Amino acid sequence: MISLTQLNGSTFTLNAIYIEQVQSFPDTTITLTTGKKFVVKESEEEVAQRITAFYRGITLLPINNQKREGL
Repeated sequence: MISLTQLNGSTFTLNAIYIEQVQSFPDTTITLTTGKKFVVKESEEEVAQRITAFYRGITLLPINNQKREGL
């Protein structure tokens, strides 16, 4: 789950597993696999960093950037 801020200033938590696409229009728009869209204050880069941290936290991505031998 990642915390984000809507344009009206309210915060919400989103399950990053359902994120299909993040774009800047110039506002950052997140599209879920269901087709639902959220417009947030965070930049596209900030959202990408939070998604990466989330995946690392649930061990879907390596903790460091080094490749493991044999993988």
